[in-house]
Amino acid sequence: MNPGIGALIIGDEITLGRRQDKHFARIVEILGARGLVLDWAMYLGDDRERLTDTLRRTLASGDIVFSCGGIGNTPDDHTRQAAAAALGVELELHPEAERLIRERFFEIKRDVTEASLGMANFPRGAKLIPNPFNRIAGFSVGNHHFVPGFPQMAWPMVEWVLDTYYADRFNRKPSADDAVLVWDGIESVLTPMMRRIEADYPEIKVFSLPTLGSPDVRRHIELGVRGTPEQVPLAMAEMRQEVIALGYHFDAKTES
Repeated sequence: MNPGIGALIIGDEITLGRRQDKHFARIVEILGARGLVLDWAMYLGDDRERLTDTLRRTLASGDIVFSCGGIGNTPDDHTRQAAAAALGVELELHPEAERLIRERFFEIKRDVTEASLGMANFPRGAKLIPNPFNRIAGFSVGNHHFVPGFPQMAWPMVEWVLDTYYADRFNRKPSADDAVLVWDGIESVLTPMMRRIEADYPEIKVFSLPTLGSPDVRRHIELGVRGTPEQVPLAMAEMRQEVIALGYHFDAKTES
């Protein structure tokens, strides 16, 4: 079984609502462009104990995980320390990360301090993730990849990791989807049909997204299938026939 792909989005500024997360949607987009999907995501505040416990679980899962945030060197940054604790190793200065920090600080005419070099402390055995924005690197341990919380840094770093380490997984499993809008549909009435279609087409997942309706939008269910391009048209044709047999009217879903 191939490992799943997960995202950890870290920071009190997110969990307390001071900033709106942008990572989730962009990571989904980055993965989708490569024929990959995000299997799970989790939001975590800047709590070292909780981060450590979470990373122990995700490291044991074998999943590919992208962790965004908390790898700076201020008192509210705990991700690198939590990663080391979860792995049972020490933090140590990474020579290449140190070199890049010294180069960057020389360019911007700032003194290199112990605090700034702290951003080159990675869990022992970690590999560097280059940062094209300011060269302050992230790091990888196994299938876990730690990048800053700043989108302009994080997103190209996630793309680099995917293109460098996981290109053999790209577009391995082509996928398609199709859906209709079932007007005034009731999920409990449609559920038996949905289960039959999943049973008849093992490479298909059925999805149902209800909209309760408003003065401007009639109540409906977006009902569809997702899976292999060969089975989607067959399953969708059967679904349309079943919806009609149940007495419902539907329209094709159009992209907004």
